[in-house]
Amino acid sequence: MSPLIGHTARVMNGAGNRITVLDLNDTDHTVTGDEARAIASFPQTSFDQLMVIHAPRVEGTAATIAIFNTDGSSAEACGNGTRCVGWHLEETQGIEQSRMVETAAGLLRIDREAAPLTYTVDMGTPKFGWQDIPLSEPFQDTRFIELHVGPADNPVLSSPAVASMGNPHAVFWVDDVNAIALDKIGPVLEYHPLFPERANISIAQVMDRQTLVMRTWERGAGLTLACGSAACAAAVCAARLRRTERTVTIHQPGGTLQIRWDDSDHVWMTGPVEHERDVELTDTIIAGLAA
Repeated sequence: MSPLIGHTARVMNGAGNRITVLDLNDTDHTVTGDEARAIASFPQTSFDQLMVIHAPRVEGTAATIAIFNTDGSSAEACGNGTRCVGWHLEETQGIEQSRMVETAAGLLRIDREAAPLTYTVDMGTPKFGWQDIPLSEPFQDTRFIELHVGPADNPVLSSPAVASMGNPHAVFWVDDVNAIALDKIGPVLEYHPLFPERANISIAQVMDRQTLVMRTWERGAGLTLACGSAACAAAVCAARLRRTERTVTIHQPGGTLQIRWDDSDHVWMTGPVEHERDVELTDTIIAGLAA
């Protein structure tokens, strides 16, 4: 019998990004890709990202977080999911103004805001070097790289900015985010040879110097209603190109995030979380794909 049976999956969303939080603080079990895909395939526990909470390994942290995408692949970072983890830790460990958690992208700080169910996450520092994103070939200036979709003389998308927020991102600038068939273009670009670890693909529209509108095809999850790390990537890329200020409001189909790139090079993301339901894991759910 799987050690996951009997545990509670907390189904949430962060600005529309579908998040399931699974607290395994009381066990040393490591979730497999098959188990993650099984949980994702069950309608009541489906997710864009699964946030698995383990006991802390680093002194001063509240938890260690493993992150899975819908397809069972691992993710280094998930800002919306980290905010959901902040709510869960508040519910289970008591109210604290600030907590640190460990992820594959490093240590992230979660701050509880005065507004109900609103949290801020320090997403760390962005990386812009081609080898850090990573890309499969060198580009000296990653504010725009040579990549296009469609005819060379009239591309549908071209010259994205690229960055890492712990995971790889490509951001294309467009005049209308709703005019692009991201559901068709996204999967092709996710697996483009330029991205050896695949990439999150976003299209972003600059409304003014404080506002962006964007949509994202997430690596391993597909078209999602929101992506926190993609919002951070779009914000820092826009600021590097001087399209916006370093503090922006970003509107995504599922909700709105506030992103601030401070003078110490850290990126802060503020946004809401919503708890939808708790679901007890059963052998039927866990065996959904693993059998």
